[in-house]
Amino acid sequence: MAHPKRKTSKSRKNKRRTHLAVQGVTLATCSNCGTTHEYHAACKECGYYRGRQVISVN
Repeated sequence: MAHPKRKTSKSRKNKRRTHLAVQGVTLATCSNCGTTHEYHAACKECGYYRGRQVISVN
């Protein structure tokens, strides 16, 4: 089993992890009602996705 010869410093470890930060959700504008919703998801206000109704909303 392999063992590291030297301890990985905090600086080196953190430099490697710079791309692991949590990103914010990308939002899109609904073409039917104009509210914002997540990309690739149906609008929770009107139930439309890509110009057609996919879920029924009360």
